[in-house]
Formats: sequence, C-alpha cells, structure tokens
Amino acid sequence: MPLITAKNRTQIEFRSLEDYIEKDNTVRFIDAFVEKLELEKLFFVSKTVKVEGRPCFSNELFLKIYFYGYLNGIRSSRKLAKECMRNIEMQWLCNGLTPNYHSIADFRKVNPQALRNTFKLFVSFLKDADLISGQVVAIDGTKSRAHNSKKNNYNQKKIDRHFTYIEEKTNQYIKELDEADKQEQNEKVKNIESKLEKLKTQKIKYDTLQEQLNQSNEPQISTTDADARALLIHGQVVEVSYNTQAAVDDKHKLIVATHTINRNDRNALVNIATETQYNLNKKEITILADKGYNNAKEIQTCQQQGMTTIVAQQEIVNSNDKGTTADYLVTKFSYNKEEDTYTCPQNQTLSTTGMWHTKKRDYGSHQFKKYRTNACKTCAALNLCTAKADGRREIERSEFAEATELNNKNYKENYPLYRKRQEINEHIFGTIKRVWGYYYTNLKGLKKVNGEWSLIMTVYNIKRSVNILGFDELMKKLNAWKPKYKKEWLYSQKTNTHKCFIATLDFETKMAA
Repeated sequence: MPLITAKNRTQIEFRSLEDYIEKDNTVRFIDAFVEKLELEKLFFVSKTVKVEGRPCFSNELFLKIYFYGYLNGIRSSRKLAKECMRNIEMQWLCNGLTPNYHSIADFRKVNPQALRNTFKLFVSFLKDADLISGQVVAIDGTKSRAHNSKKNNYNQKKIDRHFTYIEEKTNQYIKELDEADKQEQNEKVKNIESKLEKLKTQKIKYDTLQEQLNQSNEPQISTTDADARALLIHGQVVEVSYNTQAAVDDKHKLIVATHTINRNDRNALVNIATETQYNLNKKEITILADKGYNNAKEIQTCQQQGMTTIVAQQEIVNSNDKGTTADYLVTKFSYNKEEDTYTCPQNQTLSTTGMWHTKKRDYGSHQFKKYRTNACKTCAALNLCTAKADGRREIERSEFAEATELNNKNYKENYPLYRKRQEINEHIFGTIKRVWGYYYTNLKGLKKVNGEWSLIMTVYNIKRSVNILGFDELMKKLNAWKPKYKKEWLYSQKTNTHKCFIATLDFETKMAA
C-alpha cells in the first residue's frame, strides 16, 4: 500500500513566519488589537531603561503573549516562555522574541489595574462594533479556588477548637509525666516532654493567629493568601475562594462588566451594576439577577441610579407555623401609602406610631416601622392570624419596602424575561471553568486576582466576537475603530483599593467624562 512521503528534515526552504499563519487565524486579531492600543493611557507599568545592561521587552509583547496564552488554555509563565520558542504562532506573534518566564510573570503581577482597563476598553470596542445592545444585562457570580487551602484558613471557632485540644492534651501529658516520673521511666519521660514542647510551639502559633484575627476586624483570616475567604459554594460545601462577578449583555452574551470580590453575592449588586452603567456609558438599563442578590438596600440604590431591577424574590418563610395560615401571611395585607397604614384580610386598619426601629443582619442593618391594631383582640380570625401572647398581629415595614415592592412587581410582570437570565450568563462560567479549566486562580491577593479575571473575560469576549462576526468582519471593525480612553482610569490606578472604584464616584461625573 502506497504511503504519503514525508519531508526531508535537512531540506532548506525559503519561507517566512508569515507563510505559516492562516489569514483568518485569531492570532492576527490579537496582534492588530494590541498594536491599536496606547498602553501608557491604560497605565501599564513601564520599566525604566538603563544606560547599561540588557534592554527590556515592550509591554505590547507581554500583553500579546498573555492574550494568546489564555486564549489557548496556557497561563503558566514557564509554559508561555516555552511556547515562545516552540510554537510557530507564538513566534509570529512575538516576532521571534523569547522573553524568560520571570519577565512574563512579572508583567501580570504588576499590571492588574491596567488589565482591568484593557477589559473596559475592549467592551467599548464591542459597543462601537454594535455587538452590545445595552438594554438588558444579566448579573451572576462564580467562585474560583484561591491559592490557599482550607487548612490555612481560620475563624474564631476553629482557633478555639485548637486551643481546647492543646489544653486537653497538655493536661493529659502532665498526668502521664508525673506517673512516669514516679516510676522512674526515663525514656517515657523524655518522650512526653518532647510532646509537651510541641504543644507549646502550637500554642504560640495559635496565639499569633488569634492576635491577627483580632487586629483584622474580620470573621476569618487566611495565612497563605490574606485576601482569600472561605465562601459557600453550593449547599453546605465551603471552599477558600474568590467570587468573580460578571454582567452579560443579552444581545450576543458578551461580558460588559466584571470584577472579583472576596464575599458572597448579598452585597454585590450595586458595584457590578454601577460598573455596567459606566462601561456602557448608559444609565437606563434592566438588571436581571437571582435571589442571592436580593438585598433591599442594594436594590433601592440601583433603582435610584436609573436601573430597572428584576431580582428574584426570596422564598417567603412562615416563622409562625402554628399561629399564621397562608391566607394571613404579610403578602395578604395591603399597604396604603398616603395614610401609611396596612389593611388586613378582615378589612381592619393597622397603623404605626411612626417610630423607627433598627434590625441587624449578618449582611447589614435596616430600619423599620411597626403596624398594629387593637381590633385583633376581638377578631374572629385571631387564631388564624397570630399566636402572639398579647393577642395582636404586628406588621413590619422596612425603609426599603417601596424599592422591594417595585422590584417584586417587575419580577412578576417580566417573569418570562427573568427566565432568560440563565441562558444569558450561566454558559459563560461553564465555558470558562469547565471547558477552559479556569476554576482556580494562579495569583494571590484580591488586586492581582482582579487583573487575571479581567484578562480571562477579555479573552472570552475576543473568542466569542470572532465566532459572532467572523474574522474578516471583526478585523474590518477593528481597523475602523478609534479607542477612547477615560479619565477615571487614572483615578483607579492611583487608588490602592480592592473595591470597585467606580462605586465611589458620582454617576453624572462619570457620564460627563
């Protein structure tokens, strides 16, 4: 059977790197996009060129390397350095340059905010390319494993447990030591003494951890990555991780805003929604979010900023099963805004003294007013309505009640739209974590992790936009695009903060800039 003849390895060929790269290869888009940028306006850190010594590589080179690497599932600096030498696409992209792994790693470490700015600039390109509608945005978060094990994460309960163990073991060894000493068992005495020394060392360790926990004013500390936190993943599963937020436009499922936090979603809605407004330069947008984001204060703030919120309602829990039936839950009471009263199912009016009370929760506190009526004492439905000792039903109305009611109204009237939330944003995290394998972070510290996830999200948008428009059409739009750099990027570079910086700025100021 005839076989295909292989090339002669020693045969000399006259070909350039250009001949090896297809005309519609995505690596050409990466090269063209980076060349279009003015990296100093994105605040990439430039190395000072010394008179003596070896010249440094350009930031453009490193940005191209990381775009290519993350696009192809390679994010180790050592592996990227190898690819620069053996991968023909990387050789074309780098024009034959081969930086060492240490230089590649340093670029990612020192430029987290610049990588965030690059993501924002690419979103503006997608907007100019008419790939983003800016009408409806779905918000969600996903947990990524931190560079910190659960073993090296401590809270007060865990430290107390170790202190108790050390104390119990110390008392046990002291008793054994006295007994062995009486019986003159020298070997056993030495063995017990060595165990006691180990316990003393452990006691010093946990004393230090206790002091760190007290000084941090946090409920937990991590010793390997100080910013990492033990977060609830699903059910009762807890991992030391970060929580990456993403806002996804409904038109082509492209990511329009992202940042990483080290807490759960409960207080995360305002920051990611405000960042969305900022990136799209648009105030009136519709926000879709699951019930994990249902925080009345956050919802009210979003509405005050011009957003339409459609956040899933929390399940109504009847905390008084023996005294309240389904027909007399708080949702069956109607509120009269003008008179500031409630009307119960028995057509009785519940009024308030106007006094505000404070209720504290793990995720914050809020004020509320109480509503009561004396008619409860003679009401025929009293046993169906309440089992309180004083025989009166009490309704609490939060200071955020109007915002909650408006959100619930939006949710009921737009339920088919809310159902599309999963279609819009869930597959993004599935692709990034399951297909690409980016379910953990390579870096330590919230600031650096933010930079890496911004890089991941930018690469996702690049790959998806190529699939949507096709290579030639996307390149045509890129060539016609004029980047617009914003003043707030300078502000964000100077503020050494882990929080979403735009939340501290006035929206009208951002819009004007």
